[in-house]
Amino acid sequence: MTKFWLATALSLSLSTFASAKDNFAFAPISMPSDGHVTLLVGEGDLSGTAAEIDAASDGALSKALENAEFKAKFGKSMHLYNIGDFTRVTVMGVGDEDLSMRQLHDLGGHIAKASDNKVSLNVVAGDLDAADLAAGYKLGAYSFKKYKSDAKDHDRTVTFMSSDPSVARSEFEGDLNHLVEGVNFTRDMGTEPGGSMYPELFAQKVREKFRGVPNVKVTVLGVREMARFNMGALMGVGKGSIHDPRLVVVEYMGDRGGSAPIALVGKGITFDTGGISIKGNSGMWLMKADLSGAAAVAGTVYAAAKRGENINLVGVMAMAENMPAEDAIRPGDVLETMSGKTIEVMSTDAEGRLVLADGVRYAQDKFEPSLLIDIATLTGSVGRALGTDYAGIMSRDKELAASFIDIGEKVGEEVWPLPLNDKHFKKIKSDIADIKSTSGSPGASIGGAVIGTFIDEDQPWIHLDIAGVDWLDSGTPTTPKGHSGWGVRFMDGVVRDRAAGN
Repeated sequence: MTKFWLATALSLSLSTFASAKDNFAFAPISMPSDGHVTLLVGEGDLSGTAAEIDAASDGALSKALENAEFKAKFGKSMHLYNIGDFTRVTVMGVGDEDLSMRQLHDLGGHIAKASDNKVSLNVVAGDLDAADLAAGYKLGAYSFKKYKSDAKDHDRTVTFMSSDPSVARSEFEGDLNHLVEGVNFTRDMGTEPGGSMYPELFAQKVREKFRGVPNVKVTVLGVREMARFNMGALMGVGKGSIHDPRLVVVEYMGDRGGSAPIALVGKGITFDTGGISIKGNSGMWLMKADLSGAAAVAGTVYAAAKRGENINLVGVMAMAENMPAEDAIRPGDVLETMSGKTIEVMSTDAEGRLVLADGVRYAQDKFEPSLLIDIATLTGSVGRALGTDYAGIMSRDKELAASFIDIGEKVGEEVWPLPLNDKHFKKIKSDIADIKSTSGSPGASIGGAVIGTFIDEDQPWIHLDIAGVDWLDSGTPTTPKGHSGWGVRFMDGVVRDRAAGN
């Protein structure tokens, strides 16, 4: 019976995730003849294609906007019908300022949310960067419909008309589309029910995603390999589950000069019951997304590898399922880690820092990275402190942590520094082991200190706590309600910055 259930779950989980059927095309600016068209307009008189459509419709467009008192504020839209031969004309405001990359992505998301997802669409982008608009559109159009019995995908084309379509096409197809695919892969993994996304299946999905990508090597460590490395913390978290833990490692070597890689280490709890320290039922369904850090690591490495970034990058994903069982770890147990340091388990619901203790040690010993970033849905306290606007960032090096604020603002995934100091490290000293896994408040900083215990003091390192931003109850222009895929765009921004020599 068990073998049949496992085989069935394997078949279900390896089926294709739901994905949009949008095809993206790039064309010179021209006067569309009919169908659905979106016009991007600034404040003031209509110009360009909008003016042409107005003239062809005997002023119907401008009259309709005037009668509605439409203001071309950024992201504001209006649908108009019976304008010339068009089925529908959507007018989208762009404001009166030059738009940043982040604003272009947001504008693309606004276009997606204002569009009819059943029919093809022409977007008159003009001099705006059509590749960024298309990326924002694809981010905003994401939906997960794998388990919808009545879901229908409509095969359609979204054409962006711009002043330089060949450049836009090259930028989108050779770069930004891979970034969006990385984000949407992360969203898929974080939305998938825990019953069909356990550690080995996560590993298989990663192998499948990277199949055929140049300069990439995927390695999966099972229990035997982890035991040889003495990964007692990672193995300990997974003891209560019938699904064994895994350490998934993706190496991308894009710099033939042999430079030290950036290492990204992600928490990958495929479902978190809390273990023996079991959670209440309210909200436990969301613990299927406790693998968000690991999924974001996979998505980030994928984006860099597919565009052929000139950098070396390693993703380490520490995967386990945290379940209560007769052989699960207990509060008060002591786990020996790969580093040789021991951890007294104060709560089995503080498990993410345990798997990361072995994950970050492996990344340092194996790859000697120039920069190590760990990312995790680690603490509820970070969400209470920063809400859904910011992920928490911390490091022993305050200036290093603060230097990433600008990257977050640029890409649209913002971070805010939280403290990490000697007091936090002293607070986690244990009476019977080297450290204890938790020690009250401030929870986010205590969690960072536990992970930091396993980071060499001279290792450039930042810790990202994304527990407040990985799942949204209401969407943004580029992020639908639900799993946000947070971290891919931020870490991709870091990778680009480092590849550019900054």
